[in-house]
Amino acid sequence: MTGFIITTTDKQEIRFEFYLDAAPVTSKAFADILPFTRTFYHARVSGQEIWIDNVPKLGIIQENASVFTEPGEVVFGPEKPARNRTANCFGIYYGEGRGLDACNIFAKVIDSDRQKLIDLGNTIWKNGSQELTISLIDSPMYLGNT
Repeated sequence: MTGFIITTTDKQEIRFEFYLDAAPVTSKAFADILPFTRTFYHARVSGQEIWIDNVPKLGIIQENASVFTEPGEVVFGPEKPARNRTANCFGIYYGEGRGLDACNIFAKVIDSDRQKLIDLGNTIWKNGSQELTISLIDSPMYLGNT
């Protein structure tokens, strides 16, 4: 379990690496629900983010949680504490943004795919929702690591 890949409808691939040290529970729980396909939308208030709220539930607690993210980071809203407004939401920040509530930050786009993520985010922002498939990557070689 090293990361995941997004495949767009036009077969473009964008690779992400899990934060196994900072968010091991979230990374494993997310890997366990892969693969899945969903229609992603652009966020309205949290910035340059694409997201969904119909992801399979992970049943996780807060881990490496914050409203502040770096461009390219991936978040998942934990179910606990119960007051969390982003519970079971999955988001990918392609640029600047700030979450509505603390989410678990558990992965980041690999550097060589950063522009592809920016292009995808801008396409969804300008043209509307897009169906994406999320799949597990098990090979460090596929992420560009040796």
